[in-house]
Parts: sequence; C-alpha cells; structure tokens
Amino acid sequence: MSMQKFLTVIILSGLAISCLSLHAQEPPFANEIRAFKKQDSAQAPPQHPILFAGSSSFRLWPNLPAWFPGHTVINRGFGGSTLPDLIRYADDIIFPYQPKQIVIYCGENDFAENDTVSSQAVFERFRKLFTLIRKKLPEVPLAYISMKPSPSRLRLHGKMKIANDLIREYLAGEAKTVFIDIWPAMLHEGKPDSTLYKGDYLHMNDKGYVIWQKAIEPKLVSQ
Repeated sequence: MSMQKFLTVIILSGLAISCLSLHAQEPPFANEIRAFKKQDSAQAPPQHPILFAGSSSFRLWPNLPAWFPGHTVINRGFGGSTLPDLIRYADDIIFPYQPKQIVIYCGENDFAENDTVSSQAVFERFRKLFTLIRKKLPEVPLAYISMKPSPSRLRLHGKMKIANDLIREYLAGEAKTVFIDIWPAMLHEGKPDSTLYKGDYLHMNDKGYVIWQKAIEPKLVSQ
C-alpha cells in the first residue's frame, strides 16, 4: 500500500471513529426529538395547539388527539423521559409550538431511574421546568397530571405521593395552573387497579386512558 493510500485510510478511519463517538455522546432521546422535527417539516403542526408533553404514558396513548374532539391537540410525549429531559428539550418540543395550553405528565421515571432521588429533588426539577415555561410563555395555562400508581412501582409509591403533594401545593399558589389528580381513580379497594394496565403493569391499556380522558378533558381550555 502506498503512503498516500495509507494516510487516506487512517484519515477515513479517524473520521468514522469521530462520528461514532459523537453519536454515542448524544443525549437521551435525541433520535425521537429529530423525528418530531422531521415530522413538523413534512407537515406543519397546527397553530397554537394544546400541547401534551411528557413521558411514555403520553407517547403510547393511541391516537391521543382523537380522544379530545373539539380541541386542537398535539402529542409530544417521548421515550421514558424524566423532568430533566423535558427541560433539555423544551426549546425543541414546547416553545416552538406556541401552545395555548401545556399538559405535562412527567416525574414517575425520575424515581425509577435512580432509587436515591428524593421527593423534594423531583419537586425541584418540576419547579425548574415550570419556571422555564413561565419565563418564556407567561400567559399560557399549564396542567400537571399527577404521577400514577403503577403496580410495577409499588416501592416508589410513597415518594411519588409526597412529590405529587408538593407539586399540588406549589401550583395552588400559581396563576393559570391546574393539578389533575388521577391517583385515586386508578385504585381499587385502596390498591393499584391492575386491570388498567398492560402486561408490564406500568403502561396503561384503554381502560386506563378512559380514566385519564375523563379527568383531563374538563381542564382543557376552550377553542
């Protein structure tokens, strides 16, 4: 092999390794965020929609907009996202849509991701997200859906209930907000109702989403 060919191989190998390294260093869910942007480029999103942002409980909601006829809704739930993920991608999946209302479901994965995270820490993450939204969209109403009592996460329920209460108390002092408490409706005789979930006892089936739809729809702003 000539020296020129050898140097070419070395350079191309280095570029390939650099590309792989950059890809490996991408933040979580970067591919899903790119997919949203590609979707928006192919078809312009509705103007001033009600924006659902959060984790897989939204992402896996089958045809979510159809559950709220009479409202213009866009679903930007992604992956198993946490509150820091929502903060990281707010400029990509919240602010560009100039929503007329924001509905958030997030926080449950924060506890599942790290056993040492406290209820206070998750509350502080929510407050950081809320402050960020209020700074850029001060007049936009915001609804927060309480963390749900997933049967597969019984060990985390105590911490989740405390975080729910902290967020509820905080939002009670903020204008244009609503706390949607779905926890009680997802219990049966005081325990998580497993019939509302798929086989993983984490993600909901249609019975679970019926409960959510009934709780959320009255809290959505009118057209």
